[in-house]
Amino acid sequence: MRDFVKPFRDSSRIKELQEKLLSFTFGEEVKIMEVCGTHTMQIHRFGIHQMLPPEVKLISGPGCPVCVTPNEYIDFAVELARAGLTVTTFGDMVRVPGSYSSLEKARAEGADVRVVYSPMDSYEMSIQQSKPVVFLAIGFETTAPAVAATVQRARKEGRTNFFVLPGGKLVPPALRALSADPELKISGFLLPGHVSVILGRKDYLFLRELGKPGVIAGFEPVDILQSIIILLEMIKDGRAEVINNYPRAVREEGNLKAKAILEEVFTPGDSRWRGLGSIPRSGLFLREGYSAHDGFRAFSVKPPPAREHPGCRCGDVLKGLINPPECPLFRTVCSPENPLGPCMVSSEGSCSAWFKFG
Repeated sequence: MRDFVKPFRDSSRIKELQEKLLSFTFGEEVKIMEVCGTHTMQIHRFGIHQMLPPEVKLISGPGCPVCVTPNEYIDFAVELARAGLTVTTFGDMVRVPGSYSSLEKARAEGADVRVVYSPMDSYEMSIQQSKPVVFLAIGFETTAPAVAATVQRARKEGRTNFFVLPGGKLVPPALRALSADPELKISGFLLPGHVSVILGRKDYLFLRELGKPGVIAGFEPVDILQSIIILLEMIKDGRAEVINNYPRAVREEGNLKAKAILEEVFTPGDSRWRGLGSIPRSGLFLREGYSAHDGFRAFSVKPPPAREHPGCRCGDVLKGLINPPECPLFRTVCSPENPLGPCMVSSEGSCSAWFKFG
């Protein structure tokens, strides 16, 4: 283990924090939503969900970009691949089932579907061939700046066979939607670490107006336990503040250069999230000056109407309405080897975390 991680996994410190956690008492259920898929994985990996007072519940939210991507996006990408284009994507997207098929199945049928590690990998492919290359630009604020930089380079160099399929999502509008949902009754948010490196603390200050406390957390056990304690203290006191408990990585203003390139290339617009529906100004769309690289505009494939898999409750998991074991397909017909929904496919998916760590 690297030396800088050791203090954040110190067993005596973890025990001390657990004792502090168990000292809290509430007269009603307290729901804390972790918005980040990596937090979900770490919480289950280290058994943090089992260290809490009985009234405190951790619920997973829409923190997995693969999971919140709706079926119509996947269906369009599958049709692009079947039409003979080179479709490139991060690994998790390949196996996500759409309405009728997946990119993995399209590749097995002979389509040119390739896994890449960055949008720039896709751009390099477009230089090496004349056939159009389309990168599936899904993700939150963490990965969107790299997409923007690649699109900027494509326009500057006049690359006419490189395209992206805009599918990026913005976290703050989703938090607004979740806060306003009376069915959820969220008491506070464990805010995402990676996204917050880009956004900074200030971009979450609207939570104070909504009466929802939030804590930006790192990913080690001590980080997460400390952050939950800070949240519970605010909930107990009736305070709705936004606290940065990850100062070694997150700054007040965030990454200003990354924000500037996002502003230059993308414009926010209404976007549909699996489970949450359409959220105003929550999607990233290419500005007019970069529209020549928009795969949705450049190609007119028409997949059949989108549909959801019957019985799959991935949408309810993403909204925090249920835990994965409450889905009738979980561990019966849906597993990592045979995923019927994206929450079981992605390495950041809640169903995958529950399946792997229990």
